[in-house]
Amino acid sequence: MTDLPRPAPVLRPLERLIVTRPAAEAASWVQALQAQGWRAQALPLIDIAEPQDAATLASLRRWRTHWLDMDALLFVSGAAVSHFFAQDVRAPTRPDGGTRFWAPGPGTARALAQALTGLGLDAARIDAPPPDAGQFDSEALWPVVAPQVRAGQRILVVRGASPGMAAAPEPDPPQRQHAGNGRDWLIQQCEAAGASVESCVAYERSASRWTAGQAAVARAAASAGSAWLFSSSEAVHHLTSATPHTDWSSACAIATHPRIAASAKAAGFGRVIETRPALPDVLRALESNWSPT
Repeated sequence: MTDLPRPAPVLRPLERLIVTRPAAEAASWVQALQAQGWRAQALPLIDIAEPQDAATLASLRRWRTHWLDMDALLFVSGAAVSHFFAQDVRAPTRPDGGTRFWAPGPGTARALAQALTGLGLDAARIDAPPPDAGQFDSEALWPVVAPQVRAGQRILVVRGASPGMAAAPEPDPPQRQHAGNGRDWLIQQCEAAGASVESCVAYERSASRWTAGQAAVARAAASAGSAWLFSSSEAVHHLTSATPHTDWSSACAIATHPRIAASAKAAGFGRVIETRPALPDVLRALESNWSPT
């Protein structure tokens, strides 16, 4: 007797999809997700702004002038790219030493390509994980850039910081001791190979301040039929700080990295789905678990 094919599982509709990225990024994500039929709405959990500390701004201005003196620049995110190149970046006036530009993922690489070509530099200088990498992060970037790293090489990390930490020095060794811990781990690999690593804070992160309406959206999205799209562990922390005593066990978290997934599980989300951070990967995760409403 021939077995009949099993019917495809019936997917429940997703009532709301909360995009937690900073406002400028969230708007484009919401537009793209809505175009595919998903009921997405923005509820930023992180605000991005220029650094406020005078010493940090002075350092940023210096690096905007001398950026091509470095052998390589690591931009930790698209926000790092946009804020570093936002103003007063000195365009090359003479041939440089072939500075390389490192990006942990495709979004950062695209932003870098746009910034570099606008300054007359070839986007072929960008190094990033391959499109088929299992994840887009510092660990996936390291095998790509490791052959470049040598004793005496100078590397600049362009990053963000939280208020009160922008002018702080690089973390002490105890804060870098865990292998595989993202950017700090990659810095550790570079330093072990003899490179000199410096950092530049290009933007400042803070918790978003919600309106009463946004707070109501957050409360409603703790119910079944809700999914939260998280692109950072810091966003998860801001959510739990803004909504104390909220039970998240009925809601789902979509996390774009295993470390973010761990934060979402610790926050009490009843279901946590891991995916790579690119839009096509997020769409596949959605389509595998729900139907648009």
